[in-house]
Amino acid sequence: MGDLALIFGAALAAALCVGLVGAVALRLLRGHSILVHIVVLLAMTVSAVVAGVAVIAEAMFLSPHDLEVVLITVSAAAAVSLVVGWLFGRRLAAAAVWADQARERERRIEKGRRDLVAWVSHDLRTPLAGLRAMAEALEDRVVRDPDTVDEYHRRIRMETDRMTRLVDDLFELSRINAGALRLSLSAVPLGDVVSDALASTAPLAAARRIRLVAAESGWPTVTASEPELARVVGNLLLNAIRYTPEDGTVRVDAGRDADTAWLAVADTCGGIPESDLPRLFDVAFRGEPARTPRPGNGAGEGSGGLGLAIVRGLIEAHGGRVDVQNITDGCRFVVRLPAAGT
Repeated sequence: MGDLALIFGAALAAALCVGLVGAVALRLLRGHSILVHIVVLLAMTVSAVVAGVAVIAEAMFLSPHDLEVVLITVSAAAAVSLVVGWLFGRRLAAAAVWADQARERERRIEKGRRDLVAWVSHDLRTPLAGLRAMAEALEDRVVRDPDTVDEYHRRIRMETDRMTRLVDDLFELSRINAGALRLSLSAVPLGDVVSDALASTAPLAAARRIRLVAAESGWPTVTASEPELARVVGNLLLNAIRYTPEDGTVRVDAGRDADTAWLAVADTCGGIPESDLPRLFDVAFRGEPARTPRPGNGAGEGSGGLGLAIVRGLIEAHGGRVDVQNITDGCRFVVRLPAAGT
């Protein structure tokens, strides 16, 4: 028993020395990836075994040949252990990173869902309260003057249209997020889509004395679903008109780079704070200072902060991307889509 105790003590001392070195290494590498920590742990474990065997073999006064055989055998087992551990460690590290990213994504989605419910509840509560008040006034005949009655009817229709647009946006966003969006791709002349969008937004722009300027030529043909592409262009134009001050300018142009077509919508909104640029396409994000709708202009109603989120979702469903950057006196949105015939 005495010899066994000495053997155990010697092996334990050797293993503790290796463990101490490994602990220091892990502390120095604490900012590195999970895979690095797994490899260090494996190396520390295998090294502890090798050190214990080497110390005991040396203490037992084995012949050089026998000592060499023992060390070769242990080294072979250590090499196999390290390779297998490294391979499975990569899988474990990848799974851990994926799980962490999934949790972070779930937290972002849940926060976005809560924010969306809060914003939509606010956006619906205001027009509903106004609709109820006007409906009760008409029902109780509190309002009798024909002009006032007509004005109440007009406002009821406007608020109904606003809520309809909001519900449509919510439905479209839910289809995008659920992956239920089905695109019917074809070659779509971008100039025709832009022309229709300009015609539909022209009355709003004229009411606010905003000039709509479009390039006369250079419109490419893109591979897209026309209804969804029309919604993208319409949302970008409405967004630009909504945040551009009176007597401002909204400019639309397009072009083609190799196998990619691009569409740009630039405005004179005054620019976007740099810190807000990464959040501009988030659900229910309405913007700060220069991007805040101005009271009473009639252009900021009905968006619910969903328009740009829908734009990004539809463009990404087409395999494209949308970016925004500040320019002189405003900002510029650029949509990139696959060009037809590529």
